[in-house]
Amino acid sequence: MYVVESKAGAIGCMLLALLFLGTWPAILTLLERRGRLPQHTYLDYSITNLLAAVLIALTFGQIGDGKPDTPNFITQLYQDNWPCVLFAMAGGVFLSLGNLATQYAWAFVGLSVTEVITASITVVIGTTLNYFLDDRINKAEILFPGVACFLIAVLLGSSVHSSNGTDNKAKLSSYTDEKGAIEISESKNAYKYTDGNKDLEDGNVSVEKAEVGTADFLIELENKRAIKVFGKSTLIGLGITFFAGFCFSLFSPAFNLATNDQWDTMKEGVPHLVVYTAFFYFSVSCFTIAIILNITFLYYPVLNLPRSSLKAYVNDWNSRNWALLAGLVCGFGNGLQFMGGQAAGYAAADAVQALPLVSTFWGILLFGEYRKSSKRTYVLLVSMLLMFIVAVAILMASSGHRKT
Repeated sequence: MYVVESKAGAIGCMLLALLFLGTWPAILTLLERRGRLPQHTYLDYSITNLLAAVLIALTFGQIGDGKPDTPNFITQLYQDNWPCVLFAMAGGVFLSLGNLATQYAWAFVGLSVTEVITASITVVIGTTLNYFLDDRINKAEILFPGVACFLIAVLLGSSVHSSNGTDNKAKLSSYTDEKGAIEISESKNAYKYTDGNKDLEDGNVSVEKAEVGTADFLIELENKRAIKVFGKSTLIGLGITFFAGFCFSLFSPAFNLATNDQWDTMKEGVPHLVVYTAFFYFSVSCFTIAIILNITFLYYPVLNLPRSSLKAYVNDWNSRNWALLAGLVCGFGNGLQFMGGQAAGYAAADAVQALPLVSTFWGILLFGEYRKSSKRTYVLLVSMLLMFIVAVAILMASSGHRKT
């Protein structure tokens, strides 16, 4: 079994995890904006997310000979370690609920702000819990100022969303004054689910791309996207976002308990779960919850999404390859985060919550977020990102080394 032991190796895992975990949300956001039902996307994502955990367990978890205190993955599957397995599975439940909630929050709040708020809540709550669970191996005098910076980033993220929402309302208000009432079409320049299996574009319409950041662009986006957000309260988006952040804040401490058994739930003589075994069970429960909830949402959709079915999902090959790729990217990102956390402390590993820096880059590059916004919005956005960079640097500086 391959074990990350050095501080440098742990930081390397965290940085690679940061890239992966900041990229997959952009892929799912892109598919929602193209009109693909989020239930379909998340089902595809869940399959490859589990596949990534299996691949990691069968490779890193099986390299070399196991030791009595660190058995290989397959050996550990037959041991009596169910108390810690349940902690790992609880962590998977929290992550699945958080990921599912953010898929809807992205539509309401935007990719950048959603990721900043959820990541910051994760650090404020989750990092504090991990610090005490890890027997304080991280430097408190460095760690907690970093946590405070994340809390400030949460407040700035909420302000950015509020300011950007005001900007968009002003654009749409100006548009209606000039051109009359806004009409959200289901056919003109719009993606439309006819039988739940794919989106169709009206080929008879001459499509002229609207300039990013304009009212025309916002209306065109609303016509195409799967989740309609016009007329919805901003509190809905923020409420979903804060719920997701709370769920995310609990999955890492649960995983920490699974691998280190700080509460002494295992029988004497039974080795702790190695990170790869814990990640396997974690991903199995994450997959199970995702399948149950998303199949339910196919037939009983939320937020006025169109009703679908299992048959429609199976036949929906529109951008399926991207959804499957997102699952692999997220799965490997989570695995690398846990590998680094087991070596340097899970509180420091929460530095991968810097993923909004990557997500914001994709949000601006791919989706034109904050184009033609007010100076106030730009000032708040830059302040939020700078505070986030400071917070991440401080958190990584607090890295310790777990005693074997």
